[in-house]
Amino acid sequence: MFMDPKITLSGMNFQVTDTVADFGAGSGFLAFTLAQMIPSGHVFAIEINKDMVTRIAKEAEDKNITNIHPLWGDIEILGGSGLADAAVDTVVLSNVLFQLEDKKGVFAEVKRVLKPGGRVLLIDWSDSFSGLGPAPHHVFTKDQAMALLGEFGFIIKNDNLPVGDHHYAILSSI
Repeated sequence: MFMDPKITLSGMNFQVTDTVADFGAGSGFLAFTLAQMIPSGHVFAIEINKDMVTRIAKEAEDKNITNIHPLWGDIEILGGSGLADAAVDTVVLSNVLFQLEDKKGVFAEVKRVLKPGGRVLLIDWSDSFSGLGPAPHHVFTKDQAMALLGEFGFIIKNDNLPVGDHHYAILSSI
């Protein structure tokens, strides 16, 4: 079974006014669920693929969702998200770590944009599955992710969130 975003995000205890950045938003799979959960807040859907940014913007417009803000950005570069320092309550990184060359760069950017006490939800593939997900040698393991979070001063709050059989999720705070 694969991740159901409503189930995964339900344990996050978002406030309706939170500001969340979805780093590597892709098609907006999580961003649209987040927008429903924080109707008076803001979701910054940051994506490097300009076609996906356009797609998210069009879908948000078609559905009259006004609290999603699609942004083109390179999350591996300090300042690359386009967000201000200490601008968001939570950063979500879902299914992106295995794709990134500069994993330390993305965590520097995450730390920069988080408010004091902010949280990061990291979701990634735990394995390759029937041709889906990353090649086995590209899987970034849960242990590797926890070590990298620790290196940047994040404190693990929960590493057992419901994300299906082929992913792991780690909730941490700064």
